[in-house]
Amino acid sequence: MPPSSPAPLNPPPSLFELGRVFFWTGVMSFGGGLSGWIHRQVVHQYGWMDNDDFLSGVALAQVLPGANVTNLCVYVGYRIRGGWGAATTLFSLLAGPTVLCVLVAMVYVHLQQYPVLQACVDGVAAAAVGLNMRLGIVGAQRVIKRVAPTLAMIATFVAVGVFEWPLVPVVLVIGPLSVAAVWPREPRDA
Repeated sequence: MPPSSPAPLNPPPSLFELGRVFFWTGVMSFGGGLSGWIHRQVVHQYGWMDNDDFLSGVALAQVLPGANVTNLCVYVGYRIRGGWGAATTLFSLLAGPTVLCVLVAMVYVHLQQYPVLQACVDGVAAAAVGLNMRLGIVGAQRVIKRVAPTLAMIATFVAVGVFEWPLVPVVLVIGPLSVAAVWPREPRDA
């Protein structure tokens, strides 16, 4: 029996719909964890990208300079609707939180005296860590099926997470080795 093919992706949304989803994602997410939130919406809820394409974007976003989530946002927007999609997702994701941050900064002096504020921030941070852990598990499940990517994942974790080596040199060494290990090779004639 042949393996089942992945479910077909939904047609690309309009720029307005893409902007609406990313605007509300930006407004409703606090304390990080946006990559996991975007994954849930783009892959699972709306079906605009498949899991492998999204996780490739996460990997690319993490090795590029700048904030990971904005890099990911540009990648997702570009993959879904091209250059205009990238601009739409980035602007939409940042517009709401920018306005909210300015407003909160103006009243923060008055809010910091309430202990409930710190409790709320701690709760939101815990939820963000959970979303990031979920995305890490999804990514690990993707690579664990093959030896070379699994070794690259473990080596990166040990180098950065355990030995606390700088990320850039680790990626510059492990990245090319990982790519070389999985690069398609032509079959040899017998």
